[in-house]
Amino acid sequence: MTRTRTVRALVWGENHHEKNDALTRRLYPDTIHGTIAAALRDGLGHEVVVDTATLDDDAHGLSEERLAATDVLYWWGHVRHDAVADEVVERVHHHVLAGMGLVALHSAHLSKIFTRLMGTTCTLRWRQADDRELVWTVAPTHPLAHGVPQPIVIPRQEMYGEFFDVPQPDDLVFVSGFSGGEVFRSGMTFARGHGRVFYFSPGDQDYPVYHHPGIRRVLCNAALWTAQDRPREAPRLTMRPLDEFATAPAPTEAGGA
Repeated sequence: MTRTRTVRALVWGENHHEKNDALTRRLYPDTIHGTIAAALRDGLGHEVVVDTATLDDDAHGLSEERLAATDVLYWWGHVRHDAVADEVVERVHHHVLAGMGLVALHSAHLSKIFTRLMGTTCTLRWRQADDRELVWTVAPTHPLAHGVPQPIVIPRQEMYGEFFDVPQPDDLVFVSGFSGGEVFRSGMTFARGHGRVFYFSPGDQDYPVYHHPGIRRVLCNAALWTAQDRPREAPRLTMRPLDEFATAPAPTEAGGA
């Protein structure tokens, strides 16, 4: 289907490490969310309009009006998941079910919105020991894999490993292997209501992963795939009384007398 309008992307960042950790400020002088936003602008040009929001903004930058004007929401959080207001999570949840895309990045696996959408603990194994990560494409025809190197080589990264407690995904697009021998389902999609959800694990505040051209390609692909060119509408269950079916006239046979 031909897209009829520009994708409206909103990159949400916790913005904690940028304010408190010198290493993160050195790696991401424009903030993590700012770096992701720049990757989208650089990679997609006129195909996308990008804005940012943070935990510190009023309503965390996620008002009803702003979400209504967002096609895809990128979520990066790490240590302040509990600080996200429940009413904001409910608002985001409603918009995802109605058709807004959600890209949950790295430690967003434990965010309130992702665990709400998954309905599981979303826990995993991890180790911070400067592992090399190889991100292998296992669904090469999926739009999320378009133009992505095979594999993406990340020289230094935090290890995420199985078991990852999420539901069976609709698509498994990327699988990572680490220098310690662990494997991880690092790129998965889920349909929730009318919305598309993409979880992508590479990207940590202590490593310059979001500057990697292969990772930036995936982030751009995610904007185009999760954003749907259709009206925002929450799924509805239409109730019909059973007696409608009981009293319906019987079908006549074709060619009857």
